Amino acid sequence: MADNTYVGKIVYATVFSISMAFIESAVVVYLRALYYPDGFSFPLKLMTNNLMGIEVLREGATIFMLLSVAALAGKRFWERFAYFIFCFGIWDIFYYVWLKFLIDWPLSIVEWDILFLIPLPWIGPVIAPITISVLMLISGMVIVRLFHRGYDFKPTTPSVILFLIGSGIILYSFMRDTGATLHQQEPMPYLYKLLIIGAMLYITSFIISYRRIVHTSRGIV
Repeated sequence: MADNTYVGKIVYATVFSISMAFIESAVVVYLRALYYPDGFSFPLKLMTNNLMGIEVLREGATIFMLLSVAALAGKRFWERFAYFIFCFGIWDIFYYVWLKFLIDWPLSIVEWDILFLIPLPWIGPVIAPITISVLMLISGMVIVRLFHRGYDFKPTTPSVILFLIGSGIILYSFMRDTGATLHQQEPMPYLYKLLIIGAMLYITSFIISYRRIVHTSRGIV
């Protein structure tokens, strides 16, 4: 019964995330038809304050939707966190899968996109959010499985510090170009080295906590 419950949660979380990604991509298709009828490109076009406010609220609502699913699926904080990043990873990956299916975009993984709007607009090449989402998907799945096998996942202090530093670096890489996001200028070249550094800090952070849990717990994962 426990196995069925575990598998069922993963399946439903996956279906929800893929479906939510389609809704997100459909909204973007409509917006691009209105603002970029000749194809999406920089410099960005201004939206009315009213529509921009609605977009910010819509994006905030998507995060709360993912948090709600995670809260229902997990029992403890870090298990819920694992379901959240698992769902987030699937959602973000399939957002681009659906856009490719619906409007044949992006043409390549280095095309630029508007990634998020809170607290400032995020921009970057598609490969950047996809890279982070893959890491979130994998680490979330591993943590969920750890809880399923009876392990109590709790990240170490060094892991948390590395995770926060990595997040800060990656967020900076997305939000540093305020000229392109707020003043309708062409974007500066993306700093891929920041993405690589941030991703390596994420991986290191996860490995540290994973090794500690496996070495201090009974059984074999």
